Amino acid sequence: MSDHAPVLPHIIAGQKHLGSKAARRLNINPGTGERISSVPLDDVEAAEKAVQAASAAFPAWARTPVGDRIQPLFRYKAILEHHIDELAEIIVEEHGKTTAEAIGSVRRGIDCIEHACGAPILMMGRTLPQIAVSSSFCRTQDEGGVGIDSSVDRLPIGVCVGITPFNFPMMVPLWMWPMAVACGNTFVLKPSERDPMSTIRAIELAHEAGFPEGVLNLVHGGPDVVNHLVKHDDVRAVSFVGSTGAGKYIYETGCAHDKRVQCMCGAKNFSIIMPDANREAAIDGVFGSAFGNTGQRCLAGSVVVAVGDAADWLIPGLVERTKGMIVGRGCDKNTQMGPLQDDAAKDRVLNYIDAGVKAGADILVDGREFSMPSAGCFVGPTIFDNCTSDMSIVSEEIFGPVLSIMRASTLDAAVAEVNKSDYGNMSVIFTDSGNAAHRFETTVQAGMLGINVGVPAPMAAFPFAGWKKSFYGDLHTNGEDGVRFFTKSRVTVRRWI
Repeated sequence: MSDHAPVLPHIIAGQKHLGSKAARRLNINPGTGERISSVPLDDVEAAEKAVQAASAAFPAWARTPVGDRIQPLFRYKAILEHHIDELAEIIVEEHGKTTAEAIGSVRRGIDCIEHACGAPILMMGRTLPQIAVSSSFCRTQDEGGVGIDSSVDRLPIGVCVGITPFNFPMMVPLWMWPMAVACGNTFVLKPSERDPMSTIRAIELAHEAGFPEGVLNLVHGGPDVVNHLVKHDDVRAVSFVGSTGAGKYIYETGCAHDKRVQCMCGAKNFSIIMPDANREAAIDGVFGSAFGNTGQRCLAGSVVVAVGDAADWLIPGLVERTKGMIVGRGCDKNTQMGPLQDDAAKDRVLNYIDAGVKAGADILVDGREFSMPSAGCFVGPTIFDNCTSDMSIVSEEIFGPVLSIMRASTLDAAVAEVNKSDYGNMSVIFTDSGNAAHRFETTVQAGMLGINVGVPAPMAAFPFAGWKKSFYGDLHTNGEDGVRFFTKSRVTVRRWI
């Protein structure tokens, strides 16, 4: 294995920059263990140049008519459609997703571009004529009052920053920058240092679509770069997706430095299975939610609460399905689950499996002993039964292919288990009862709910709406919230005398 790997460039004002000889992170192909890239970690000088480029580009871009601003996005969507396979291949190499998962993530990102292309409608303001009457300038009593009209417009806010995670290196940046630039802002993207190659390629393609210099910039880095961006006087808004610890810090730091901040953070998601649920749909939904993307997503359904006798058919079905899973490199067409993203992720998941065993949970499928490649960052799917809320495998985000099963006698008892969690990203129920579904959605404490849907990921027209410690901020990403986050309102009161 080579001791060296290509150094990945920043992209500033449309140009590639290798930057200073900063500390670097070596990244591997998680399916093979081979080194594939070297990423700058503390190149603060590059971050400063990116903000300066975005600041310089903002006035002209903000004055550009919104209909003209979205033309590069239309072209970009068409370009991405032609490069889906290329981008998916990069994602598989650096992240480990299966090819199908990688293609799906690119397509969900394209959905966000389509949504941002609606900016001329989404940014529309509101007007209310004759909201009040002023009599101060009437010459006679018969003239009546002079009408007062009011309106509110939505305007760009300035330089925006996006800090994105490793688990969806292509899709999550597209939650942010297309809407931001469509609304007239300029953008600095700081992708995860763990797998940024697909992000770089996506930004290269964006410049092929015709964005002016400085409107869209990319810099790599770790904590030093993040701190520089979050505290920078010229940055007006910060959008973040990642762990709860990092999100809480970025939210508090950004707000203290007068930024608008939204932080989509960690999760511990629960699936409630009722006895009357469609059995095939429930097993399929839980299986896909728990083990899709190797459990590395904030909408992974990592805890199941089986109500009543639902466990009698749910657990055997899940165990049989899981034991038959094919674990391998994401590029192999038969692979159903790929590796974890790097060795640190692998070690973390193995530690949680050990902790579950020590806590007394019954391990039904042991991912440590699964049939899988010896090289790379592999851990097989794992299922625990008879889990309790005080176990770390239930209360903490594992971010890996570990499913914990709990039991409850009633729906209310199951909802109570869900609501104990510090997190509130998503929760789902499988049932054929409208009454049970209604009771669930009116009592469970989570921002995204699924009714007979294992992964209720909102389409781009709706916000990604986590609650509790899964989100810090007032406005979520995507949907109407996304438009409001990347714009500021201006109210005008008019009187013609």
